[in-house]
Amino acid sequence: MASARILVVEDERIVAKDLQSQLEKLGYAVPGVASSGAEALQKAAETRPDLILMDIRLKGEMDGVETSQLVRDQFNIPVIYLTAYADENTLKRAKITEPFGYIVKPFEERELRTNIEIALYKHRMERKLRESELWLATTLKSIGDGVITTDSRERVTFMNRVAEALTGWKQEDAVGKELTQVLTILHKETRASAENPVTKALQEGQVVELAMDTVLVSSDGEEIPIADTAAPIVDDKGNLAGAVLVFRDITEHRRVEESLRESHKMEAVGRLAGGVAHEFNNLLMVIRGYSELLLQRSSANDLVRTNAEEIRKAADRAASLTRQLLAFSRKQVLQPKVLDLNAVVTEVEKMLRRLIGEDIELVTALEPGLGPVKADPGQIEQIILNLAVNARDAMPRGGRLTLETSNVELDEDFARQHSSVASGPHVLLTVSDTGTGMDAETQSHIFEPFFTTKGWAKSTGLGLATIHGIVKQSGGIIWVESAPGRGTTFKFYLPRVEEAAAAEGKSTGLTTPSRNSETILVVEDEEGVRQLMREFLAGKGYTILEARDGTEAIQLAQQHRGPIHLLMTDVVMPGMSGGDLAQRLASLRPETKVIFVSGYTDDAIVQHGVREEGTVFLQKPFSLDALARTVREVLDSKGKK
Repeated sequence: MASARILVVEDERIVAKDLQSQLEKLGYAVPGVASSGAEALQKAAETRPDLILMDIRLKGEMDGVETSQLVRDQFNIPVIYLTAYADENTLKRAKITEPFGYIVKPFEERELRTNIEIALYKHRMERKLRESELWLATTLKSIGDGVITTDSRERVTFMNRVAEALTGWKQEDAVGKELTQVLTILHKETRASAENPVTKALQEGQVVELAMDTVLVSSDGEEIPIADTAAPIVDDKGNLAGAVLVFRDITEHRRVEESLRESHKMEAVGRLAGGVAHEFNNLLMVIRGYSELLLQRSSANDLVRTNAEEIRKAADRAASLTRQLLAFSRKQVLQPKVLDLNAVVTEVEKMLRRLIGEDIELVTALEPGLGPVKADPGQIEQIILNLAVNARDAMPRGGRLTLETSNVELDEDFARQHSSVASGPHVLLTVSDTGTGMDAETQSHIFEPFFTTKGWAKSTGLGLATIHGIVKQSGGIIWVESAPGRGTTFKFYLPRVEEAAAAEGKSTGLTTPSRNSETILVVEDEEGVRQLMREFLAGKGYTILEARDGTEAIQLAQQHRGPIHLLMTDVVMPGMSGGDLAQRLASLRPETKVIFVSGYTDDAIVQHGVREEGTVFLQKPFSLDALARTVREVLDSKGKK
């Protein structure tokens, strides 16, 4: 181990030489001897000794005490005072410099060595302690949670950077203050002061946690939901030395929790809607279908026609309500296409001008070269129409409704803040109005099912919930900005796709025969629906074969002598599904085309394997006109569908 290097500061030349000789005899190195305070500072800077032996009384401008203070402040070198005598005032001044010892002249060699070794050991221990404290402080400053330590009287002794950021206090301002001055916490609902966790930790001598729904009020008045833990600090003798408080901002955690609650709520509504959708849609199919038949068979002035019209309207409203529930829960059957949102907005613009009235200005700003998206065009139109109706109601004295499209790039930060969307290229559809706007409380509920500010007589409260479901099911997100008196803006972000948007379908030029003559195999386990389709299609001139399930349908296909041009089958049936039936029939009659129908939700249909590209599907309840048109289109199409 290298010898300690000791600087001698002594203005008596003979004493200094003698002291140097003694030190070297004891095995220490003496890098220099100084006779004044100024010279001592210079040699300390040049040689950086391990220890300084400093005479208290030095000649010149600075005595030993003043020199030691500068040595301590500038170089952190331990000092042992040498003195033959000193008055009380000088000794008081000397104590302030925190010397590592005093040696009274004259002294023996043994006394000199003992004081030097004790001073060197004490300095090493203090340096290790400072390094440990520095490491601890650096660690606490680096962790992601806020950390505040207090003494046993709850006065702040330390704050890390996170604690400074959350409270708005700087450590230098907070140290020595009561914790309650620095950390203001309230119960979110009652607004009463929350119990100080440090007080409880010190009283109980154990770890305690903050109560739920606690918010931290920062120095600038911002309220931040927090969770924290306080624990007592006990020294090596078992004495209570203070407490440590660790707390964190749980805003994001609360957001995720709220999102999860909404997801569970949506799932529950979805299960309810999905559970009744099939049976309900079958009933509506029968009610609506027979009301249409009555309308076709009655004259314009017939009372029966008036009644049938009311039945059909009621069935349509019920069907719309079912679709809205399924849309909210993301279980509706979408038929997405690659499309240009500009084309959709342009098409729906004609309807909007009639819908919103002349006192509302309609403005469109469509970005040229807009990227394509994959979505159900009918559902996108429904979104725009629903929002237009809401905007119209929010502008009873007129205003402006604006529809904008643009290409946007969502970055990683945006994706982290909106967990349901991925970063990357998107298309933005913005619908904004200059209406009455909404306050924060209303905005927090607008996507909830059955929430409405219009009253139950005017709204079911499913409009925005439906829109939310459609956008989510299409892989996008919806964002709203609003304030009372400042209007409302809805932003829809849909993922951009690489495929080109499909052109609008044009007429094939095929002529429809004056009388339909093809044979259709109708397979439906619900007798009322089967009977309705048989009666209607037969009335159109088709030859109808009907079966209650897949097994009966296969038997009919094997026994029937002539061709079967079209299979119209329910998707979900007892025994054999519609998808399995279509596959088995394809081996018997490869020329037969297929239309699938169902009142079930999208997930049930997908599970039965009938949502492949190119599949023709009718969602119950459908109109008889839609049935006739779809049957004719499929039969007239080239190739097998």
